[in-house]
Amino acid sequence: MIDPSAKPTDNSTPDTQKLQADQLSTPLIDESSVLTTDHTASRHGAATTARQWQVLSQLQRNRWVGTSHIYEQLKLAGFDVSLRTVQRDLNALAKRFPIEKNNANPQGWRWKDDAPLQSLPHMNLSQAVAFNMVEANLTQLLPPAILDELFPWFDLARRQLKNSKVTHSWIDRVRIEPATQALIAPHIDLDSKDNIYHALFYQLQIKAYYIRSNKTEAYEYLLNPVAIIQRGVIIYLLATRIDDPDTIIRTFALHRFTRVEILESTAETPEDFHLDDYLEAGSMGFTHPLLSQLPDHGKNTAIELHFTRRAGKSLTESKLSEDQTVILNDDDTLTVHATVNLTSQLVWWLRGFGSGLLDAKPDLLYQAVRDLTSVDDQFADQQQTDS
Repeated sequence: MIDPSAKPTDNSTPDTQKLQADQLSTPLIDESSVLTTDHTASRHGAATTARQWQVLSQLQRNRWVGTSHIYEQLKLAGFDVSLRTVQRDLNALAKRFPIEKNNANPQGWRWKDDAPLQSLPHMNLSQAVAFNMVEANLTQLLPPAILDELFPWFDLARRQLKNSKVTHSWIDRVRIEPATQALIAPHIDLDSKDNIYHALFYQLQIKAYYIRSNKTEAYEYLLNPVAIIQRGVIIYLLATRIDDPDTIIRTFALHRFTRVEILESTAETPEDFHLDDYLEAGSMGFTHPLLSQLPDHGKNTAIELHFTRRAGKSLTESKLSEDQTVILNDDDTLTVHATVNLTSQLVWWLRGFGSGLLDAKPDLLYQAVRDLTSVDDQFADQQQTDS
């Protein structure tokens, strides 16, 4: 796509730069096709140019796009045109831009393999919807270096969707809802967050001032940022302390940082660390004092859950583990077998079934579920403290 405000990149050839300059300094379509130089047709010419930008924005480099698809996207964007007009536009644009057609029926178009990278000041409706959903759901997890580049695209997406009834209908009908009680996210110092994300993105160490759980004063830490995890409304930094010879992965809640300074030294990540393995091991589920008595603190433990059929019905549709089995019993109950990590999160989830959970194995798991005196305080503390 061609960005009128962008300077030629360092790897642009003089011929490429001249091509882009010529493309931007003259109308998209010559007088023999659609546009004319007649002043009375200026309004029509502007509308035609906007439509042709939309046509070009639909084309891809490695995939043929049919004229019917382009026509449908133009209609969704509010352009009142015919399929024949789209075909005329493409043939005329091929005289000015490095695009090509195939001999298929229906006919397809694409950017040529050797076409210079283009940056059109436009996006199609599907791209606009995607950017809109990214802005709504993922901005909390993106580093400033990426967000700074995406903000103009977020703005462009909003403007693109403003007059589209079809896409607004989709956006108005799609939501992401938490499976648990909705909570308001705690306040995060934005400078600290930006510096943490910057350091993680560029793999730099940080000096951080952090208030631990049940403390009032901030402690100084020198940290190697390792990963960012959002769990519910809480965002956590996984990091190792520079002064820790055992390089233990520790968990820090972002809202507890009061100040963060980026250091020039390169951050070190444990060689055997893999984020997916870390999560699959249940490290973010937090251990329970009763369950920690089990071998390997309850990791990868075979469990048996006995539910009323009504309470356990959801587990016939979604699984606790890949090896889960469900037995429907004659007494209107069901039994679930699965292999999971025994964590405080599992205990809380099982407590939500109330009297619908009839029994659980191992016995320590059922004891933890029924122990109402210790789970609340222990789980709440672990939700907010570093390791």
